[in-house]
Order: sequence, then C-alpha cells, then structure tokens
Amino acid sequence: MTLDRPIALLLLAAACRTDPAPAPPPSGDRSPASNPLEEAAAPTGRAAPAAAAAFDTAGPEATEAPAGAAPPGAPAPAPTLPDGRPILPCGDVPEDMACVPGGPFVRGSDDGPPDTRPKETVYLQTFWIDKYEVTVADYRACVAQRRCPKAGPRYIGFDEPSMPITGVSWFDARAYCRAHGKDLPTEAQWEKAARGEQGALYPWGDAPATCERAILKDHRGRGCGRKKPRTKPEKGRPWPVGSRPPGVYGLYDMVGNAWEWVLDWYTPSYADCGDACRGVGPKGPCDGAVPCKGVRRKVVRGGSWYWPADPYNTAIYRRAHVPNNEPFHHFGFRCAKTLDEPASDGAPAVPTAAPATE
Repeated sequence: MTLDRPIALLLLAAACRTDPAPAPPPSGDRSPASNPLEEAAAPTGRAAPAAAAAFDTAGPEATEAPAGAAPPGAPAPAPTLPDGRPILPCGDVPEDMACVPGGPFVRGSDDGPPDTRPKETVYLQTFWIDKYEVTVADYRACVAQRRCPKAGPRYIGFDEPSMPITGVSWFDARAYCRAHGKDLPTEAQWEKAARGEQGALYPWGDAPATCERAILKDHRGRGCGRKKPRTKPEKGRPWPVGSRPPGVYGLYDMVGNAWEWVLDWYTPSYADCGDACRGVGPKGPCDGAVPCKGVRRKVVRGGSWYWPADPYNTAIYRRAHVPNNEPFHHFGFRCAKTLDEPASDGAPAVPTAAPATE
C-alpha cells in the first residue's frame, strides 16, 4: 500500500527525533519545589541533606569527649576537700541540731584583736552542731544518769531549767558531749557556725550587736537588764536559751548569753599556732588532746551576758582559760558531730581531774 508523501515524511521525522535528558542540578543545588522524601527514595543512592544532618554533625572532632570527661548524662562529681575527701551531704539531721555544710570559710580577722590574726581560708567537713547551748535541765539529766560529773552554777538564779548550764569545766563539757555521741566543736567549727562562710562579724551579719539580737551588757546593765536575784543584782544573769532570733544556720545564742568551751588549746594567734590551725579540719595544738606540751589554756568563744558588745560579743573574739575552770567562771557549751568521724562510745573523753600541762 502506498502512503501519501507528506504523511510518510511526518512519520519518519517522529521516529528519528529524541529529546535530550534534562541536566542534573549542580551538586548541593535543589529547586525549592524538590521533595527530600522523594530524593531519599531515588535509586541514585544519594541521601537527602536533611537525613545526612541527622547522622553527621560537625565532623568526628566535635563528637569526641575531652579526656577524663564524664559521659553525657552522668551525674556531676561530688565536691571534695583539698585533701581529696568528698564533702558529705547533711543527711538526716537530728531535730535538736543544725547542719553546717562542708567546704571553705573565712576564719580570723586582720582587723580584730591580735590573737584573731591572720584572716585566712580554712576548710571543714560537713558537721552538725547543737541549735542551743546545753541547758541546766539537759546537764542535770546526764548527771542523774551517772554519765556526767556533778557541776554547775554557783550563783542564785542561774539554775532555771531552760537557762544555759554554766560553771562547768572543759572536762565536764566534753564528758557530756561524749556521753551523747558527740564532741565539743573545734574552734574552726564554732567560728564557721557563728559567722558563716564569708566572714561576717556576727551570726546575723555585720550590723552592730544589740540587746534585740543577743544577750549582753548595754545601757540597762548586764544581761540586757535582767538582774541577778538577792545579792549583787548588778551582775545580771543569762536568759533562757533561744531568747533571741537565730543566726546563720538557724543557731541560737552563738553570740552572748554564755561563753562556750571549744575543743582547741589556746595559742596567742593563728600565726603562732601554725599548721595545726590551717588547712582542712584544724583542731589546734595536739588536736585538742590532753595533755599537750607547751600549752595550758583552752579556748572559750562567743561572749556572754556579762560583757559589752565590743569587742567580746562577736564571732571572732577568743578567750582563754584553764580547762579545770579554776578560778571559777560561769562558762557553758554546746556539742557538735563531724559526719566522717566515728560516734563516741559514750565514755568521757578524759578524766575530769586531769591536770593542765605547761
């Protein structure tokens, strides 16, 4: 069969014509209308940029953790003291005690009395300390249980049950603390508990000491005007513990009311004490043990009802007295417990009649 010439030419042209395939876009250049899901499924094997980003971020160097670093999500390491011991948490604090967290604090003063110098940073383990001074009732209960030696005030009106026990020796005070599984606070512990970490002059900060804040001597007389009964009323007397607002760490009467024995032997200054009063957990000469060659007096802190604010009723003032309390003074105390030290077995730490040693 013969086709017309024009039709035959058209069919021949259609059979021979081929359209060139579109050129691929330059690498990394994609039309806004492109679908990354379709590209990911394409037989070319090229992963879509979005999918690649999910697996490849900034290269292998960015994904490598520094040497010694904790894995992602791991808890931060516990803080430590300079000697490497971990700083312990407060734990289950007894109701009648407060926790003073471990770490550094500013001890001493460059502007205070000579025996408070120099000011420097000292480190302590976490410890508990009594919220209140030991009371007359507390101490007499210990005596009744035959765990504490008889001791106490010699003035009329100083023996109300809620008043701080006074007239005890250092040995009496330590015997009480040891009988209750505690010990006297070290001087460093006492000072941190009284002034906090940053070196305030008082438990409430740096505002002046007044009878609204502490039991001391002011224009009304000793004991903020609370008179001693019968003879010599001008001597004044302590108040029941906790009669003024608490200071740092929730502690009462850290300044004023009654002087408080601490563990350490007294030295003329922290500089004279040297390494025994520096570093981590210092306890002074011989770590407070009795006897201790070359020293004869223990430290009492905190001031009292008997003395004016300046310089006695501060968190830095240091007083010295022989541990057997002769001549007699109306000193008191409170107890403390360092968390990484074993509990006392309840026995008195030293004989109550042990002599002081030069």
